[in-house]
Amino acid sequence: MTKDPDWFDNEDFWRLMSPFMFDERRWEVAEEQIEQLVEYLELEGGTKILDLPCGPGRHSLELARRGMDVTAVDRTTLYVDEARRRAAEEGLDIEFHVADMRDFERQEEFDVVINLFTSFGYFEDEAEDLRSLARFYESLRPGGHLVIDVVGKEGLAQVIQPRSWRETEDGSVLLEERTLSDDWGWIDNRWIIITPEGDRHEFHVGHRLFSAVELRKLVQRVGFVDIDISGGLDGRPYPPDSVGLVVTARKP
Repeated sequence: MTKDPDWFDNEDFWRLMSPFMFDERRWEVAEEQIEQLVEYLELEGGTKILDLPCGPGRHSLELARRGMDVTAVDRTTLYVDEARRRAAEEGLDIEFHVADMRDFERQEEFDVVINLFTSFGYFEDEAEDLRSLARFYESLRPGGHLVIDVVGKEGLAQVIQPRSWRETEDGSVLLEERTLSDDWGWIDNRWIIITPEGDRHEFHVGHRLFSAVELRKLVQRVGFVDIDISGGLDGRPYPPDSVGLVVTARKP
């Protein structure tokens, strides 16, 4: 399968994938996810939270509605603009930035850094993942928490399909083909989008796959402690069949 190591820098990809990634159900479930996270970490109003990457603002908006002090960052201008527009419509005070997770850093400013919706492991060089983690670490105050939510390798092995397709309400169709490599350490996706007008767009998307042990070790290498593995943002146990893999860790 052809590879595009910098697929995440393609604005057309994020624009065309938005109806599939952020449909109405995904917006609705964000409220429940943040409710779980608030209870799990015992967050209170005024807590300073960095949402990176924030996408179109599903979680940032919900956190702000609950009185959190939110900074939302994403490298995709389209998504930041949408999140900013939605925040303005609701009168929510959120600080927005367009930036890469490998570069954005605020020295010891945040109580919590969240990285949700399998938004970690995009880079073929593991050093770039560590660089991102280092930015998270430096941006946290001592005692602050990091939360990473990805698809876990253990559960994915039980549900993955070589090919599938989806359709949106407007008639856009997404065809997906998946190939595993590096001893289940990497997944390459060939995604073909056919618009209602009949236009065809093809993207090659790859990212790293983590088991609970692998992600724990990576986070530990940057200096985090009290690393906890769970199957959801509510801290539920992480069974072998859990597709969701959530790592929470503390900066000492």
